[in-house]
Amino acid sequence: MRGRALKLSAPRRLVGDLMRFSIRVPRVTVQRQMNLGPLLEARAAQQSKPSWTVLFLKGYALLSLETPELRRAYVKLPRPQLYEYPESVASIAHERDFDGERAVLLSLIKNPERRPIAEIAALIEAARTRPVMEVKEFRRALKIAKLPAPIRWLLMWLGLNLGRPRGRHFGTFQLSVYSGLGAESLNPLTPLTTIFNYGPIDDRGMVTVRIHYDHRVMDGANVARALERFERILNDEVAAEVTALAKTAALAAAAAPGAA
Repeated sequence: MRGRALKLSAPRRLVGDLMRFSIRVPRVTVQRQMNLGPLLEARAAQQSKPSWTVLFLKGYALLSLETPELRRAYVKLPRPQLYEYPESVASIAHERDFDGERAVLLSLIKNPERRPIAEIAALIEAARTRPVMEVKEFRRALKIAKLPAPIRWLLMWLGLNLGRPRGRHFGTFQLSVYSGLGAESLNPLTPLTTIFNYGPIDDRGMVTVRIHYDHRVMDGANVARALERFERILNDEVAAEVTALAKTAALAAAAAPGAA
């Protein structure tokens, strides 16, 4: 049979470049079955329910704030070492339509641990809905994708191995989920220290959560303890913030002109 050759598009070149560097990371996975009943109840009580993506992102950012290992990266310049960031930068994968194909593009949110849930939700929604070339990270990545391969690879290698630029351009952790489609990834790849995901959440709040981590930076016991703490953060701090959303909305409605 004779098929046809298809030229690699800019989004496919981007994915290929990321995989080129991700495959070299000695990645290990730790998972935990979580009971998020309190968070599920707090979310169900809201008239406008925040997405699970936003809630997990806020929770992981709070976890990273108190777990320095999650803010560290293995870099090779000026010598092999660990570089620790003072705060987190979240990298979120989005599926967007670009030039007639579905493209996976990454947006960044700086300091998600300091941002309210509503602000995180607005930033994610903007990355999902604004024209692709109006999102700074998308535009920059697609511009780099047009360069010859050796130049792209050199830029990426330098960006991933210089501590400060790495966090600014690539982030400190990544979130990529398909649970809204009823599926979950068992072995996602990223050049970052951690990528986390979760599966479908049942009506009792039971869900499987995974952290895939760079073994050069931390060990499995650290990650297992972090997952236990992650569950408590989601059910305590994040659930409390979700509950406060309703109170804030009620106060705003009562203070609005014309309110009884």
